Amino acid sequence: MTDVTAIFDIGKTNKKFFLFDENFKEVHKEYIHFDEIKDEDGHPTENLEALQDWLKCVFEKILKTSEYRVKAINFSTYGASFVHLDDNGQPLTRLYNYTKPLDQEILNSFLEKYGSKTEFLNRTGCFDLSFLNSGMQLYWLKYAKPEVFKKIKYSLHLPQYLSYIFTGIPVSEYTSIGCHTALWDYEKKDYHQWVYDEEIHKILPPIVSTETSINMNYNGKRIKIGVGIHDSSAALLPYVRSIKKKFVLVSTGTWSIALNPFAKFSLSDNKASSDFINYMRINGKPVRAARLFLGNEYKLQVRKLNEYYGKSEDFHRSVKFDYDTYFEIIQDFSHIFKWESIQAKNMPSKTKLPYEKFEHAYHQLMTELVLLQIESIKKLIGDDEIKRLYVDGGFSGNDLYIKLMSHYFRDKKLRTTDASLGSALGAAISISDKKLNSKFLKKNYALKKHVPFIIK
Repeated sequence: MTDVTAIFDIGKTNKKFFLFDENFKEVHKEYIHFDEIKDEDGHPTENLEALQDWLKCVFEKILKTSEYRVKAINFSTYGASFVHLDDNGQPLTRLYNYTKPLDQEILNSFLEKYGSKTEFLNRTGCFDLSFLNSGMQLYWLKYAKPEVFKKIKYSLHLPQYLSYIFTGIPVSEYTSIGCHTALWDYEKKDYHQWVYDEEIHKILPPIVSTETSINMNYNGKRIKIGVGIHDSSAALLPYVRSIKKKFVLVSTGTWSIALNPFAKFSLSDNKASSDFINYMRINGKPVRAARLFLGNEYKLQVRKLNEYYGKSEDFHRSVKFDYDTYFEIIQDFSHIFKWESIQAKNMPSKTKLPYEKFEHAYHQLMTELVLLQIESIKKLIGDDEIKRLYVDGGFSGNDLYIKLMSHYFRDKKLRTTDASLGSALGAAISISDKKLNSKFLKKNYALKKHVPFIIK
C-alpha cells in the first residue's frame, strides 16, 4: 500500500480531493461541483450540507481501498467565510457568501464606533469593508440578527470547520485570521481592539499554529488530521519553504495577486489601503499583497476584440509575441483601452482601435495590461531589494504576458511555474515534517526560466 496524505481543496466553484505520496507527487484526484443554494435573504451561497456529505463519503471510500494507506489529512479552502456552531456543534446559519452586500447602516455604525476608515484598513490589512472581511459578518450578525448571534458557541473559519467535521475540536489558525478579515491588528499582532470591545473573541476558538495536527483514531485507523489552511497562504508555502532568497509571487487568474512575504509592515508607511491587502504566513508573519482585476479585464476586452475583428472565441490563444508588431506599437505609444473593471490614470474615456489586424490590437492590449501589472508589483516591492519574480496561474502560459514581463523587469529573474496543484500541495506540506530543497519547484512545479528578448 502507498502511504498518502489526503487533501480537500475547496474552491468557490470546484471542490477537489487529492492524494499525495511521500514525495508530494499526486497519485489520485477527484473533482465535484455543487449548485449554489440561497440563504434566508435570497443571496446565493455554498451548499454546506452537500459539501459535508461529499467530504465524508469520499474520505471513507478512500479508507476502504487496498491501494492507499492514509497517514494524514488536511484542508485548504477559500477565505472570508465563517461557519457558526450552536451548543450541539451544529451550523446555525447558511455559509454566508462573501459577495453578500453589507447593510450600510451596520457599516456606518461600525465606523462611528471605531474611527478613521483609512487607519482601520491599514491596521487590519484590508482593501475595503464588506462581507469580504469575515469579521464584519460577525458584527453584522450581532446587530442584524441578535437572536442568532446569542446562540453561537463558536464561529469557525471554513478551513477549520472542515477539520472540525473530522475531529470535533474547534480551533482558529493564523492564515484564516489574517486574510483580510478585519479581525487582526497587524501592528499589535493580536485581535483588533474592536473584537474585544464587542466580545467577539468569546466565540473565536483558541489560536493554534497552522502546522498543528491532531492524531486520532478515525474508523479504526490512526490518522494525523490537520487544522486547515487558507488557500492563498497555502499556495505561497511551497515557494517560501524551497526558495532561500527574497521573491515576489504573482498568482494570476481572474484576480492577479502579487504576494510579497518579505515586506516590512508599519503604519508609518502610510500606504493607501486601496493598493494593498494582507495575508498571513503560517507562522503569523504578514504577507503584503497587491491585487489587480487583470484576468477579468482581459476576458472582457478580448471578447470585444473578437467581435470587432470577427475572430473565434479561442483565436487569442494562438497569438504569439512578435517583436516587429510590438516595436510598431511602442513608437509614439499611447493608451487606447477604456477599462471596465479597473481604474487607471492613463485610461481614455473611450476605446479607439486604430489597427487593421487583431494581432496588433492584442499586442496593444497586453502591453497596457502588463504596464498595470508592473506598476502594481513595483509599488508592492517598494525600496526592497527583490530580484526574483515567480508567476503562476492562467497568465503563466500567455506568451505575450511573459515576454513583456521579462522585458519590463529586465533587472529581475523571472520564472514561471505550473501551480495547478498550488493550494492543495501547500496544505500537504503544512502538516509534513519534510524539508524542501531548491529543486522542489523544478521537480513538482515545472519551473521555467525566462530571459528578456533582445532589443534590436
